[in-house]
Amino acid sequence: MSAKGSGNGEGQGRRETGVPPAIPGIGRPGAGAAGRKPVKPKQLGATMLRLWRYFGSERKLLILIFAFVIGSSALAVAGPYLIGVAIDAMTGAEDGGVDFGLLEVVLLALVAAYACEGALSFLQSWLMAGLSQRVVKRLRGSLFGKLQKLPLRFFDSRPHGELMSRVTNDIDNVSNTVSQSTVQLMSGFIGIAGSLTMMLILSPLLTLATLITVPLVYLLAKFVTSRTGLLFKEQQAMLGKLNGHIEETITGLQVVKAFNHEKKSIEQFEDVNGKLLQVSLKAQIWSGFLMPLLGVINNIGIATIAIVGGIMAVNGHLSVGLIASFVGYSRQFVRPLNEMAQIYNVLLSGVAGAERVFEVMDEQEEEPDAPDAVKLVSPKGHVVFENVSFAYRPDVPILRGVGFDSPSESSTALVGPTGAGKTTIVNLLTRFYDPTGGRILIDGRDIRDYTRESLRQTFGIVLQETYLFSGTIRENILYGKPDASEEELRTAARMANADTFIRRLPKGYDTELTENGGNLSQGQRQLLAIARVILAQPSILILDEATSSIDTRTELHIQEALLKVMQGRTTFIIAHRLNTIRDADAIMVVDQGVLQEKGTHDVLMERRGGYYRMFDRQFKNVQT
Repeated sequence: MSAKGSGNGEGQGRRETGVPPAIPGIGRPGAGAAGRKPVKPKQLGATMLRLWRYFGSERKLLILIFAFVIGSSALAVAGPYLIGVAIDAMTGAEDGGVDFGLLEVVLLALVAAYACEGALSFLQSWLMAGLSQRVVKRLRGSLFGKLQKLPLRFFDSRPHGELMSRVTNDIDNVSNTVSQSTVQLMSGFIGIAGSLTMMLILSPLLTLATLITVPLVYLLAKFVTSRTGLLFKEQQAMLGKLNGHIEETITGLQVVKAFNHEKKSIEQFEDVNGKLLQVSLKAQIWSGFLMPLLGVINNIGIATIAIVGGIMAVNGHLSVGLIASFVGYSRQFVRPLNEMAQIYNVLLSGVAGAERVFEVMDEQEEEPDAPDAVKLVSPKGHVVFENVSFAYRPDVPILRGVGFDSPSESSTALVGPTGAGKTTIVNLLTRFYDPTGGRILIDGRDIRDYTRESLRQTFGIVLQETYLFSGTIRENILYGKPDASEEELRTAARMANADTFIRRLPKGYDTELTENGGNLSQGQRQLLAIARVILAQPSILILDEATSSIDTRTELHIQEALLKVMQGRTTFIIAHRLNTIRDADAIMVVDQGVLQEKGTHDVLMERRGGYYRMFDRQFKNVQT
C-alpha cells in the first residue's frame, strides 16, 4: 500500500477517471488480442537477449553445464562408431570368424560410453533445473517489483486477471522455455556438428545422401512454426482474458447472484473458454504435425543411406559395420534437427510470454522524486490548493481551477454528487496522481518537492472500499505501524470500537482472515480499517465515506473515536451523509470539477445555495 491507509484507492479513483469501465468477461481496452489478427513475437532476438541478462551470475554455471553437454555429446557420437566396429569385428577376423578380443574391448567401451553419457545428461538436467528456476525467480521478482512502481492509471485501464496472467502463466511459459530449450539447443548444435564430422570422415558420399533431408526439415519447420507462432501469441492473450473474467466474477460474485447473472456469466465464460479452446487446439494440432512429419523425413534419410550404402557395400567400397555406423549417425544428425524444430515451438511460446512480461516492464513508472527532493519532517498539515486542474484523459477534465486553504489541525469536508471530483482531490493530495495544472502545497511547499515516501507517511486514509489482506487480524491492524506494541494495538482497536467483536472471535486477534476479510461483515472490516489508521497516528487524516458501511448505533461510537483522532490533525472528510460533517471547520461543495461553495454548515445554510438544497433534500425530502 502506498500510504498509511485502509485501501488502495483504486475503486474510488475509477469513479471519476473517464476511463472506459470493464465489461464483465470482456475487460477493458487493451485486455487481449481476441477479435484481432494475432501478432507474431515482435522481436525474437531482442527479447531473448533481454532475457539473457537475467541469467546474471548463473552464466558461470551455464559454462559448466555446457562442458557437460560437450562431454555427453562426444560420448553419444562415439556410440555409433563403436557399434560399427563391433559389427565388423564379427566378420573381420582373418579366418572369417568373430574377433572376440576386439569385440569384448569394443562392447566394454560402448557400455562405459553410454553409462558416462547418462550420468552427464543427468547432471546437466539437474543443474539446469535449478538454474532456470533461479532465473525465472529473478524475472518474477522484477515484474512484481515493477507493478509496485507503476501509477494507478496503469491499473485503472487493465483487468487485474489479465495482469495476474502475466505474472503466472506467461512467467511459467518463460520457465519452460529456459529449462527445456537451453540444454536441448546446446546439445543439438554439438550433436549435429559431431555427427556431421564423423560422417564426413567415414564417407563423404553417404554424407551427401544424408544431407538430402536437411532442406526438407527446414522447410517443414518454417511452414509449421510460421503458424504456431501466431497461435501461441493469441493463446496467451486469450488465457489472460479468461483469467480476467474469472477474477472479476469471483470478486463480484455477490453482485452476479444479486442480479441473477449466473447464466450470463457462464455464457461469457463459455464464449471466452471456447475461443481459447479453438486457438489452443489449432496451436497444438499445428505443433503436433511437426514430429510425425519429421519422422517420415527421418525414415526417408535412413532409406537413402540403406540404398546407397548397400550398393557401395556390394561393390566392396564400404563395410557392413560402417553402414550401421552411418545409420546411427544419421539418426543422431536428424534427431537434433527434429528436436530443434520442436523446441522452436516451445521457444515461440516462451518468447510470446516474455514479450508480454516485458511490455509491463517497459511501462512508465511513477514520476521519480526530484533530485533535490526533501523529506517531509514533522508536518504541521497546512494544505493549500492553488488553481489545481486535472484530467485522467486530456478530453475529459475532472478538476478545473480548484483552490482552497485548509489550515493546520482544521477539518475540511468535501461534498457533492458522485463523480464531481471529491476523491480526485484526495488522490492528488496523496500524489497518487499529479495535477495537470496548478500546484498543491503542504506547509508552504509544493508536494512534488517532497520525497513520495515521506509524503505518504504523512497521511492516514480510510476508504469507502475497505481492503484487508490475507493473514490475522493482528497483522492487518499492524499494517499501519508494524513495530507497534501490543498495548498500542489494543488501544487502537478499542478507539475504533473493534476490540469487543475481536475478542469474541475464537482466536481473537490471531483470527485468520480470508481474502479481503471475507469471513467478517462489511462493518467489521471497516472497523479494522479505522483501527489500522488510528494506530498509524498520521498528521493528515483522510476519511472517504469512512462510516458508510456501519450501522447507525456503531457510527455514533466511531464518530466519537474519530473526533479524538482528528484532534491536532488536519482532516479531510468525503461524505454523502451530511449530518456527519456538520461540525467541520469548512465544508466545500464540489460539482463538475469546480469548487462551488465553501464555508461552515451555518454559513452555507444561510446562503441557501447548493449545500442548502442538498441538505434540504436529504433531511426534509423537499424538491427545490
